[in-house]
Order: sequence, then structure tokens, then C-alpha cells
Amino acid sequence: MKLSKAMKVVVFAVVGLFMTGAAMAGEAGPYQKDWTGTAAEGYDVVAYFTDGKATKGDKKIIHEWNGAKWRFASAANRDAFAANPEKYAPQYGGYCAYAVSQGYTASVDPKAFSVVDGKLYLNYSPSVKQTWEADIPGYISEAEKFWPTIRSKL
Repeated sequence: MKLSKAMKVVVFAVVGLFMTGAAMAGEAGPYQKDWTGTAAEGYDVVAYFTDGKATKGDKKIIHEWNGAKWRFASAANRDAFAANPEKYAPQYGGYCAYAVSQGYTASVDPKAFSVVDGKLYLNYSPSVKQTWEADIPGYISEAEKFWPTIRSKL
């Protein structure tokens, strides 16, 4: 079957749109946000890695990425995030990691966090975090199975 030049252009355009959509499907997020569009409840996601604790971000130090506003305690943390957001952004769109491992989403308490193998996981509450910590590898394995379906519905 021989395609005309016009048909080739249409085919390439459609394939290009499909590939763009496929590439976008692999991107991180979408991220849980509050009514102002702020991710991670306004906490500095870089500080979880650098300080080992939950630290509120400054409303004046922000970076917009993946449809959300991210707050930081310092310009240095903002710049680190801007250089490599996937390294610092919480897993599973910032939803409760335990909830995702059970097949649903839930909001988070930013103080109920874990950094495991260089990845940030947030949980609903300190008590849910305790449950999560009883079998982190197992819960991550389950969450990885559920997340693509959950994500597609957000």
C-alpha cells in the first residue's frame, strides 16, 4: 500500500501525538495538591533528604513543576529540586504510600515520612507509618502494582 505525501504527514502527526502521550504517561505525578496548588502540604521535600526531618517551606521560595507549586526552606533546596525534581518528589504523587499499597489514595501527614533507598514516601499519620514500617519492601512492591491504575484515574 502506497501512502500519499499528505497521508504520510497525517500518519507521522498521529504517531507523534501517541508517542508524546506515551512519554507523558511515564512522567511523575500528578501530585496531590491543596486548594492553592501547593504540593507536599507546603513542606520542603529536599529537607527530608538533607536534614532528615519534615521542614515547612517558605511561601516565597517556590518552584513550579508538574502542575504544582513546591515550597522550600531555602533557595539552595529550591535549586536542588529544580535541577532534579524526580530525585526529591514523593513517590505515588505525594499520596499516602500505605494507602496506595492497598489500592486507594489518602492524604498525608508530612511528618509521617520515610526515605527508603533514596526515595521519599509519605503516609497518612504516624500510626499508619508504623504499619508501613512493619514491611516496607512488601508495601512498596504492592504500591508499585497499584500505582499505574490509580494514577490513570487521577
